[in-house]
Amino acid sequence: MKILHTVEQYYPSIGGMQEVVKQLSERLVKLGHEVTVATSCRVDRKYYNLNGVQVKSFKISGNAVRGYEGKVNEIKRYQNFLINSDFDIITNFAAQQWATDLALKILKKIKAKKVFVPTGFSGLYYPCYKEYFVKMIDWMKQYDMNVFLSSNYRDINFARDHNISKLVIIPNGAGADEFLSKIDFDIRKLFNIKLNDFIVLLVGSHTGKKGHKEAIKIFQVANLKNSTLIIVANIYSINCYLSCKLKSFINNLFNKNKILIKTLDRRKTVSAYQQADLFLFPSNIECSPLVLFEAMASKTPFLTTEVGNTKEIIEWSNSGMLLPTKKNKKSYSCAQIDESADLLRKLYNSKVLREKMIQNGFNAWNNKFTWEKITKNYENLYKSLLWS
Repeated sequence: MKILHTVEQYYPSIGGMQEVVKQLSERLVKLGHEVTVATSCRVDRKYYNLNGVQVKSFKISGNAVRGYEGKVNEIKRYQNFLINSDFDIITNFAAQQWATDLALKILKKIKAKKVFVPTGFSGLYYPCYKEYFVKMIDWMKQYDMNVFLSSNYRDINFARDHNISKLVIIPNGAGADEFLSKIDFDIRKLFNIKLNDFIVLLVGSHTGKKGHKEAIKIFQVANLKNSTLIIVANIYSINCYLSCKLKSFINNLFNKNKILIKTLDRRKTVSAYQQADLFLFPSNIECSPLVLFEAMASKTPFLTTEVGNTKEIIEWSNSGMLLPTKKNKKSYSCAQIDESADLLRKLYNSKVLREKMIQNGFNAWNNKFTWEKITKNYENLYKSLLWS
C-alpha cells in the first residue's frame, strides 16, 4: 500500500504525537508498505527519508481557528499534494492543527481512503472552537474511518453523540524492540545518583501542562527517604523550563532529595524508564498518554492524574493508581498535592504492591499494547478499507 500520514510535527521534533506517527510509519515500512509523512518544515531536518519513511515538509503552521502562518502558495501546494497524489490511504493525525485542518476543507476532493485520528479534541469546550466543532460533525462523516485511542473520552463521546458510525478503537503502545533491549546507559552513574536512591521519573515536554510543578510539589511534600526526582523534558515553553530549573536549583540547595531537570535523547530516555522505581504523571491535559504504555513496558508502576483515558489505562493494566484529581474551569486536571503525596508515600513503602503492579502492567503491555501488535491493527484497518 501507498500510505500518507499527516502530522503537525515530526522527528527530530520530539513529543507524544511525533513518536506515535514515527513508530507506526517506520513499522509499516518494515511490513513492506510505502509510507510518506507530511509535516512542518524544520531547519534541523536535513533529510527526505528517515528509516525508509519519505518526509515531505511544508512551511505552514497554525490552525483553522487561530489562523495559518504560511504563504498562500504553500497552503495550496499542500492541498494539491493531498488531492493529486496517488496514495491508497491518507491518515490525518490530530485535530486543531494545520495538517488536518487544511485537509478537512477538501476531503471530498481526495481520492484516497481517508482516516482520521482526532487524539482528544482538546479545544472542544473552548468558545472560540464552537463553530469548528459544529462543522466537525460533517467532516467526520466524510472520513472512511475515525480511529480513537480510548473507548471513553471527549472525542469518541462527541462522535457517538453525533451518530458517527465509522469508528474504531486502536490504543497507543510501546515498542518491544526498545523496551526489551538491554539498558544502554547507567542513569545513576550518568547523573551521580546514589545506588540506594529511589528514582521517581516524569517524562513530558516543557509545555506548562504536563504537571511538572505539581510533580515537584508532590515529591517535596512526600519527602521520601533517599530519593531523586528526574523530569525528562524537551523545551516547548521557555517559561516552564526556567520555572522547573529554578525550583530544582532551590530544592537542591537545601534538600538531600535531589530534583533533576534533563533533556535526553531517545535511548537515554528509555534507559531512564528502565531504571526508574516509579513513574509520576500529574498532567493537566491528555488524550491517551503514550508515556504510561512506556512505563508498563519498562516495568515501572505509575501514578497519574485522572486525565484523558488514564482511568481506562489503569483498568486495562492494573499497573497504576489515580492521583486525587480535581478539574478546573478549563476542564484541566489538577492533582491534589497533599493527598497525592500520601499516595506516593504509600507506594514507596510497599515494594510488594509495586512488584504486583509491575508484573500486571508488563503482562498487559506484552499481550495487547506493543507497537508491533498495534501497527498490525492499523495495517489490517487500511487493508479492510481498500478491500471494501
